[in-house]
Amino acid sequence: MSNTSQHSSQTTETKFRQATAEYNFGFLDEYAKKEVRRSVLKAIAIPGYQVPYSSREMPMGRGFGTGGLQLTLSLIGKQDTLKVIDQGSDDSVNAVNLRSFIEMTCPGIDTTTKVTEANLIQSRHRIPEQPLREDQVIVLQVPYPDALVVVEPSEDKRKIMHGEADYSRLLVKLYEDIVKFNEITIAHRYPTRINGHYVLDPSPIPRWDVPKMNDSKALILFGAGREKKIYAVPPYTLAEPLEFDDVPFRVENFNDENGQRRVCHRCGCNHSFLDEFVDARSGQKLYQCSDSDYCDEQLKLKNGGER
Repeated sequence: MSNTSQHSSQTTETKFRQATAEYNFGFLDEYAKKEVRRSVLKAIAIPGYQVPYSSREMPMGRGFGTGGLQLTLSLIGKQDTLKVIDQGSDDSVNAVNLRSFIEMTCPGIDTTTKVTEANLIQSRHRIPEQPLREDQVIVLQVPYPDALVVVEPSEDKRKIMHGEADYSRLLVKLYEDIVKFNEITIAHRYPTRINGHYVLDPSPIPRWDVPKMNDSKALILFGAGREKKIYAVPPYTLAEPLEFDDVPFRVENFNDENGQRRVCHRCGCNHSFLDEFVDARSGQKLYQCSDSDYCDEQLKLKNGGER
């Protein structure tokens, strides 16, 4: 890089940091943060209920995590340690951009890539493999919060159905899947009943992560910025994926054609959620832990405590 371009880049970054310094801690104004926190309290008091709130404009397009970001910015304090992940990875574009924005608008906070060090976790599409603790809060980014949207387009009618716990049409949708395909075809966003009443959309997490919501030690918050909804699964709350007596809920199957469980090619783990990709050199399919932090920990154990 030339001296001129390097100086221009540094000048731009300096100007941006000076501009962010003029914003309130957490970017949002205090009234906006108070509203979000009040909505969170109501969501915790009524598990699974979608609490409407005035979603603010953020310096990114709706659908790119604005709901989760508003939750994080409203809850985070200078004493907190934050971890941001995208589909299990700390290094994806979405995770890096959100982490950088939060660091610049929340001076004094700590960030980490380790689940065990964080007390606040913002995630897109995954719940960490590492079991969460009572002192941790996980915020999930949500594109579509309502599980009933696949069977009822009217929000007014959906509210009535939720209030009456009428999920018969959703159960019919699952039954039709079984009739047509001999199994329920929903791979993610699997509808889950919370505390025996409300059925929520758990964001596009894989089925693998749905059981982690049941009796979770950590508080799980969901933020949908585009749809202007916040909902929650409080700690130690019953979370039951919809199922039938003769067709029980099941998670993803990572067995090969011989019935053997596939393992992560990097750390050798045989009990985590795996991502599939094709090796550019050999053209063969490879499998690797989706959760990069968990993969690092398993690799460390494999190598006798050394990475």
